[in-house]
Amino acid sequence: MIVEMNLPGFGIPGIVGIILIAAGVIIFADTPLQALILILIILVVLGAALFFVLRFASKSRLSKHLVLEEAVQDDIRFSAGAGLDYQIGSEGIATSALRPSGTADFEGVKTDVVSASEFIPKNSTVVITKIQGNKIVVKQKPEQ
Repeated sequence: MIVEMNLPGFGIPGIVGIILIAAGVIIFADTPLQALILILIILVVLGAALFFVLRFASKSRLSKHLVLEEAVQDDIRFSAGAGLDYQIGSEGIATSALRPSGTADFEGVKTDVVSASEFIPKNSTVVITKIQGNKIVVKQKPEQ
């Protein structure tokens, strides 16, 4: 079980450990009370082992595989909708019914969109009214 605590994932060492612990409890326990005491002792020992593994994992070679050392610099900013304000006012065709979300085609580019509030039927002309992050809000263009 201690080997399993050091290796990421649950594999053969963990399964073998569980089988051996269960077999040991079954073999050595004469009464259910003894089995319960053995299980409690095993849990305390495994808890202590887990504590030491976690405490010293940051100082061992294992930490190089488990802990990300790189950090994102503060001057780097990410925004899904950055620079899309020029699209406001663009017209497109709803390629699905918008209830309120769906897809629309803007000059050959299919885009996930959300209607401002109302149901918009498929093949209707829509206009982009607002862009909030990665959410593109549209409304149906009035018939002329």
